[in-house]
Amino acid sequence: MSTNEVDLNKTSVTARAQTKARQWRLDILAFLFLLPFLAVYVVFTIFPMIKGLQMSLYDWTLIKKMDFVGLNNYIAMVKDANFWRALGNSTYFVILSTPSMLIFALLLAVIANQKTRLQKFFRSVFFLPSVLSVSVVSYVGLFVIQPYTGFLNNLLKLLGILSVDQEIFWLTESSLAWIAITAITLWWTVGVNMILYLSAMQDIPDDIYEAGRLDGASERQMFFRITLPLLGPITKTILLLQIIASYKVFLQIYIITRGGPGTDTRPIIQYIYEEGIKNNHMGYAATMSYALFAILLVLSLIQLKMSAKKEAV
Repeated sequence: MSTNEVDLNKTSVTARAQTKARQWRLDILAFLFLLPFLAVYVVFTIFPMIKGLQMSLYDWTLIKKMDFVGLNNYIAMVKDANFWRALGNSTYFVILSTPSMLIFALLLAVIANQKTRLQKFFRSVFFLPSVLSVSVVSYVGLFVIQPYTGFLNNLLKLLGILSVDQEIFWLTESSLAWIAITAITLWWTVGVNMILYLSAMQDIPDDIYEAGRLDGASERQMFFRITLPLLGPITKTILLLQIIASYKVFLQIYIITRGGPGTDTRPIIQYIYEEGIKNNHMGYAATMSYALFAILLVLSLIQLKMSAKKEAV
């Protein structure tokens, strides 16, 4: 081997070593930037998850850790009729809210995407309720649906749907209470999903619509054959997020109905809260929390699996 070749090899090795050292420095620098978030994430997410798993194995109270009970909390949960009823209520709310949320979010996104003078107005009005707190939204909803002086009943009387001496008591029947809760939640949260759909619509190239118009496609045909298929990925994302959010519903129901009439609208999160905070059964509450986490994890994995299969096809 000549001297020049040896020098070239040495230079190449030195260059690789310098590149590797530079990459290490960049990785360390990136880790230092991520360290504050990582520390907060570990303290407020990872540690509570581990602590919750530990609590589920004990007869734990708000004051101190009691006796180790192993899987007794999980056995009691399986036999608890109130747990299954609360979980059924949450599932019922998911069934009510998720399809309506997708349909209305898409409809509002289509309206907000129209190139008119009112475009900014529509976007602002549709999204505005999303910035309100859950307590504000719930009390506004209560004002709207209350009998005698509520806006909704008086509007129905004005339209002639109700007679002057008729009243609808929205919160005394479980079916009406669920309609009221779903409608209030829909009004509050649909704006966020509308923005997601609107953003996805604006990412669709105009060339595709121009090609459709040249082929003689109507606006309706382009919506169902171009827009909807291309919105498939964001629809799957919204569907997954909405299912998770609906299973975690609590505060608006607690403010509006307190879980009533009776326990007909009590969701699983409210039952966990009542067992853990009111009844001082923190270990049992942690057990139910992990059961809900497992359900949401399984649903998420199933949906991701189905989405992956469809994309592969």
